[in-house]
Amino acid sequence: FRLSMKTIVDVSYRKARVMALYLVLFLFVDFAQAQDITWQQTNGPYGGFIRCFASNGTTLFAGTDGGGIFRSSDNGVSWTSVNAGLTIFYVRTLTVSSSGTLFAGTDGDGVFRSTNNGANWTRVNAGLTNPNVLALTVSSNGTILAGTRSGGVFRSSDNGANWAPVNAGLINTYVHTLMVIGNGTFFVGTDGGGIFRSSDNGTNWTSVNAGLTSSTVFALTVSSSGTLFAGTDGGGVFRSSDNGANWVPVNVELSNSYIIALTVSGKGSLFAGTYDGGVFRSSDNGANWTQVNAWLPNSSVNALTVSGNGILFAGTYFSGILRSSDDGMNWTSMNAGLTNLSVFAFTVSSNGTILAGTSDGGVFRSSDNGANWTLVNTGRTNSYVSVLTVSGNGVLFAGTYGGGVFRSSDNGTSWTPVNAGLTNYGISTITVSGNGILFAGTVGGGVFRSSDNGANWIPVNSGIQNLYVYALTVSGNGTVFAGTRNGGVFRSLDNGANWTPINSGLTNYYINALTVSSNGMLFAGTYGGGIFRSSDNGANWTSVNVGLTYPHILALTVSGNGTLLAGTDGGGVFRSQDNGANWTPMNAGLTNSSIFALMVSGSGTLFAGTRGGGVFKANIGGASPVSVRTLTPLPATVTISFAPHPVLDRTRLTLDIPRAGMVEVSIFDVLGRLVQHGALGELAAGTHDVEQDLHTLPNGTYSVVVQAGSERVAKLLQVLR
Repeated sequence: FRLSMKTIVDVSYRKARVMALYLVLFLFVDFAQAQDITWQQTNGPYGGFIRCFASNGTTLFAGTDGGGIFRSSDNGVSWTSVNAGLTIFYVRTLTVSSSGTLFAGTDGDGVFRSTNNGANWTRVNAGLTNPNVLALTVSSNGTILAGTRSGGVFRSSDNGANWAPVNAGLINTYVHTLMVIGNGTFFVGTDGGGIFRSSDNGTNWTSVNAGLTSSTVFALTVSSSGTLFAGTDGGGVFRSSDNGANWVPVNVELSNSYIIALTVSGKGSLFAGTYDGGVFRSSDNGANWTQVNAWLPNSSVNALTVSGNGILFAGTYFSGILRSSDDGMNWTSMNAGLTNLSVFAFTVSSNGTILAGTSDGGVFRSSDNGANWTLVNTGRTNSYVSVLTVSGNGVLFAGTYGGGVFRSSDNGTSWTPVNAGLTNYGISTITVSGNGILFAGTVGGGVFRSSDNGANWIPVNSGIQNLYVYALTVSGNGTVFAGTRNGGVFRSLDNGANWTPINSGLTNYYINALTVSSNGMLFAGTYGGGIFRSSDNGANWTSVNVGLTYPHILALTVSGNGTLLAGTDGGGVFRSQDNGANWTPMNAGLTNSSIFALMVSGSGTLFAGTRGGGVFKANIGGASPVSVRTLTPLPATVTISFAPHPVLDRTRLTLDIPRAGMVEVSIFDVLGRLVQHGALGELAAGTHDVEQDLHTLPNGTYSVVVQAGSERVAKLLQVLR
C-alpha cells in the first residue's frame, strides 16, 4: 500500500491563530465548569472490543481497544476497570510472571507493570525504543520478551526495568505473537516472515518455516504433549511435532482460515478463534475441527484463554467477553461492568424509557434513567446502530450502517426491517416532522422520506448537491434542514420535495450535527470549524465559538431550559447558556473525551455516548450559574483530525504540531497490520493538511498513528462506502 500525501503549510494562517489566541488571553474570559455538575459512568451498556486475556491465579484480566484493562475475580461474572497509572488505553497484550507480576503491552506507549494484581500500573520502557507492543511472554526463569510492530523483539531480565533489542537472525521485525515452552525455547510469529525460534533466551533467532505455506502468523500455542500449533492469516492452522522444525496444515472442516487466537483447554481440546467465523474446536490434536458457536453473538474472536479452573473465555470484536463451561458447546455473555462499547445514538420512548444505539452491540434499553441497561435486539439483523428516534405515536426507529432502518412498536422489545424503497442502507441520521413524516439521511444516497411510518421510502433529493447527509432536524414551523459532508446545509420548505443550499457565513461545510432551540435558533456543528448559529431560518450563519476550545463537533442538543450542549471529538462536553455566545467545558468525572451522542431526559439528566467508554450521565436540571475565570492556553501537544469522516475514498488529515520535527503517518487495520505509511519529512510547528487516498482500503475501522518527533498520537478512522 502507498499513502498519497500533499502537505500544505499556511504560515500566515498559523500566525493568525497564535495572534488570536493571545488576543483571547488578554481580552476575554470564559466560564468555569460548574462544580455541581459531575459525570458518572452508568452501569452499561456492557460489551466492547477485547484484544487479550491473562490469568493470575483465579483472577482474570482483559485488555481492550480503547477501554484499558478490566479485572474479574469471579470467573467473569463481573468486571472492574483497573487503569490507575495507564497513560494509554489501547492494550494489545497481557502476561503474568511466575511471581504474579503483570505486564501490559500497549499500542503507543510501550509496557506497563503491576505488582499489586492490577490495582496500579507503572510504565517500564527504559531501552524499549519501539512503543507499539503487540506481544509479550515470560519464561519460568523470569526472562520477558516483548514483540513490537516493525521493531522486532526486546528482552528484559530485570522484571521489565530495562529492555534491550534481541533481533539477531530475525529477518522480519513485525511481531504478532510470542510463545515460550517449558524448556525455555521461544517462538515468534511475524507479519510476512513466518515463525522464528530461539533456544538462547532470544539472543539468536532461526527461521523455522518448513511446510508453513502462510507467512503471517497471528497466534501460537502448545499442547500438554509439546505439540505446537500456529494460526495464520488465510492459511488456517498448522501443527508441528518436532519443536517447529516442520509444519503441516491441519484444517479438516475448518471453514474459516483466518485464525486470530489459539488456546488449549485442560481437557486437551484445541480452540481456534477466527475473523468473522467464530470459534472452532478440535479434540484430536487438530486433525479435525468442529464449529462451536452456540450462543456466540459475535463471529470475530480476537482472544481465547482458559482460566485456572478450566473455564474457557472468548474475547470478541464488539460483543465483549463470552464464557463456556462445557468445552465450547455453549457460550454465555459475561460483560457486567465491561464499559468498552462506543455509543452513537440515544432516544427516549413515550413512557420515558431510554434507548442507546452502539457500535456492533445493537440497542440497549434502560427503564431506570440509565442506572441499568438491557440488550433489546430481537429481530434486528444489523448491530451497528448509528441513529435512534421515536415518532409522535411512540414507534421507535433504528438506523444502521449496512442494514437500513428497523422499527419497533413495543418499546424496543422486537424490531422489524422497514426498507421498502430505501436503496441506500448506510443510515447516518433520522428525524420526524411534526406531522409524522420520517426523513432518513444516508451515506451517499441523500435523503429518503416516509409518510407511512417507515413502511415505504422514496428519495427526495431535488436540489441537494451533496448526497452524504450526516444531520437532519425540523424546526417548529416544519422547515427541514439537512447537514452534509463538505456540502454545508440545505433547507426544504415543502417536506423534502425541494432543497436549497443555505451557507451564507458558513466557513466550514462539514456538518455533523444540527439542532433547533425552543426560541427558533438553528445551530450547526462542524468537524473542524466549531459551531455556527442562524437566527433567520438558516439564511445567514455566524460562528459562535468563544470558549469552545475543541472545534470538532460530533453532537448537539438543547435542554428544556434552553441550555445548548455540544459533544466534541477529544474535548468532551461544552455548554452554553446564552444561545452559543459563550461556551464552558463541563467534564468533571468524564473520563472519555470523544462524545458521539448527547441527550437530555425529561428528568433533566444529560446522557453522553462515548467512543469506547459506554454511557455517562450528569444531572443538569438544577445547575447553578457558572462562575468566571481567565482562559488558559491548551497543552502543547500534537492533535489530529479528519475531514471528511467517515471516509469514502479520500480525507484530509489536519495536524497541529507544537514543535518542528520529523513526521510520519501510519495506518493500521483492526488486526494491527500496517496498511499504509507515509514519511512527511521535517515539518515546521503549526498546522499542516495531509491529503490521504484510502480508496484501496475495505470498509472498516482503522487506527491512524502520527509520529511527530518524539511524540506519538493515534486516532480511529472509519472507512464507509
